[in-house]
Amino acid sequence: MLDEPFHGRCIGPECLKNDWCCVHLCPWEALRIEQDPVDKVLGDRRWTATLLRETWRQALTGMPPSEVDAGITGSSGGGFDAMQLAVSAASAAADGRVDLAIPLNRRRDGPRITIPIPIYGGGMSFGSVSLQVMLGRAMAAQRIGTFTSTGEGGYPEELAPYAPHVITQVATGLFGVREETILRARLVEFKYAQGAKPGLGGHLLAEKNTPQVAAMREAVPGTGLFSPFPFHSVYSVEDHKKHVDWLRAIHPDLLVSVKVSTPADVDMVAVGSYYAGANIIHLDGAYGGTGAAPDIAKKNIAQPIEYATAQVHDFLVGEGIRDEVVLMVSGGIRTAEDILKSVALGADGVVIGTAELVAIDCVRCGNCERDRGCPIGIATTDPDLASQLTAEWVRDRIVNLYTSWSCYMERRLRGLGLRSIAELRGRRDLLHYMEPIIG
Repeated sequence: MLDEPFHGRCIGPECLKNDWCCVHLCPWEALRIEQDPVDKVLGDRRWTATLLRETWRQALTGMPPSEVDAGITGSSGGGFDAMQLAVSAASAAADGRVDLAIPLNRRRDGPRITIPIPIYGGGMSFGSVSLQVMLGRAMAAQRIGTFTSTGEGGYPEELAPYAPHVITQVATGLFGVREETILRARLVEFKYAQGAKPGLGGHLLAEKNTPQVAAMREAVPGTGLFSPFPFHSVYSVEDHKKHVDWLRAIHPDLLVSVKVSTPADVDMVAVGSYYAGANIIHLDGAYGGTGAAPDIAKKNIAQPIEYATAQVHDFLVGEGIRDEVVLMVSGGIRTAEDILKSVALGADGVVIGTAELVAIDCVRCGNCERDRGCPIGIATTDPDLASQLTAEWVRDRIVNLYTSWSCYMERRLRGLGLRSIAELRGRRDLLHYMEPIIG
């Protein structure tokens, strides 16, 4: 007999429909299925308790969701939660390899870099998250063969062994931006705006600005640090091109990504970035970000990424340049199914942030930017809190999550009769609106 029941194996009230359900078979009628009381306070509309638990399971095991759990999503009432990708196609392939790889450079010149999955990690800066988290994300990117971004807080030397898989981010505050960190990167990202707080810039609270963080950012410890908005040297496509040319003057063999938010004219912004010489256009929509981003900004300023992706894809197609640029999107993408929906809307791939944090046990408490920060040890600079995590543990959980997602995406694409993720791009005919279930 087991010391304690494995109630995590319970499939929930759905099981009551089966004759073999434990509730029906117990001779003493001593069993029942009821909601875990923790679920009443865990999560939110976008990250429900059920979705959090399923993500933790995948990060623990590396196994994709079952057919029963495949449909788990949020209950926001819109966006990805009200969108359904076709279940199967008449010509579905029963077996065979499905290619999830995407190139990061579609232009005629420049280095050829391909990542094996249509995913890389978004910017999380030193100071906003602990060094263990940054290091674990870099180790995971190396193991998978993809990338992760430094964010705007500088490039800790501990990341140097993983440099081929680390994106150097150049943001408006220019914190920690140095020639050597540009030279060691294969991919550099300009962050012009963040979808969760466009027009506001970044803010690191004084309590999180420790001597180590201040040294990296060349600032005074214990002071609040603000990133201005916008780059005050960029007010036109020509100014933007000067930025790109500056990077390539330092490091000619370099790919350049441009991260922008999603205003109403984001399609024009994307075309401008293309003509400025960018290889990757990274659209960051509303509802991304951590608990450090104010809700009033996330809910009222930028477009949701679902709208912006289709808008930009269609405009680039109309301009005849869609196949010369890589379109990566982020902002509220939580599951492998969300990734497939993003690609069907027109993206080449996605940039993941919050889901990686959920994989390492984030509970969405919203304390990312308050005093000592995250009690789990993720979004904190407090050494005692940060010591709860090790870089190796962070690495393994993220690798497991992406392994699970990869298996799921291969299964879904195979069911649609597609041989590659590229064949799904722009296939909005495979997307259907469904009445959202809010509860």
